[in-house]
Amino acid sequence: MNTPRTITVAFTGASGMPYGLRLVECLLQAGCRVWLLYSQVAQIVARQEMGWSLPARAAEVEAELCARFGAESGALRVFGREEWFAPPASGSNPPDAMVVCPCTMATLAAVAGGLSQNLIERAADVVIKEGRKLVLVPRETPYSAIHLENMLKLARIGVCILPPNPGFYHHPQTVQDLVDFVVARILDQLGVPHALMARWGEDRLQHHDGGADQG
Repeated sequence: MNTPRTITVAFTGASGMPYGLRLVECLLQAGCRVWLLYSQVAQIVARQEMGWSLPARAAEVEAELCARFGAESGALRVFGREEWFAPPASGSNPPDAMVVCPCTMATLAAVAGGLSQNLIERAADVVIKEGRKLVLVPRETPYSAIHLENMLKLARIGVCILPPNPGFYHHPQTVQDLVDFVVARILDQLGVPHALMARWGEDRLQHHDGGADQG
């Protein structure tokens, strides 16, 4: 049996908590192992945007999300922001990839500057130095020149900057459709299969094939 891929997911204090929570759900459904980190401000955002009282204790968050998503034992582990003995803190045990979703400009700047003042920043630093995939989902508008310079610095070393900008060509009907569009793009970057939405050209190709068969 193949060992499941390990993905670190971090929630920070930017707007966009529904993206992060849906991402965790989809990763678990795809059979990935998830290491979840979250900041203190993310607790405020969770309450504001989703009416979710994100517990301060990592163990409580882990139990709650495992129950919500029906995760198998060990599939989801949650670590506190100062838990320096957590696996993501060391290059001797790096994940296969990491996603910061949503990502504040402060976290993005800290990662660009190589800072490691909390577990989220350290985990991102580890992923970069170990040559693993790092995806940042920055939620801010407009971007200042400082924000853009930090993004460019990271993009030049291979970090994926993926702003949560949903498309409308798939005719979304609900807010969940918009959330799934962004999460689908993140999963694509991670190489994780999903069926959140039809891919560009699929409907057209299916229609064309059907027409050919009828002829």
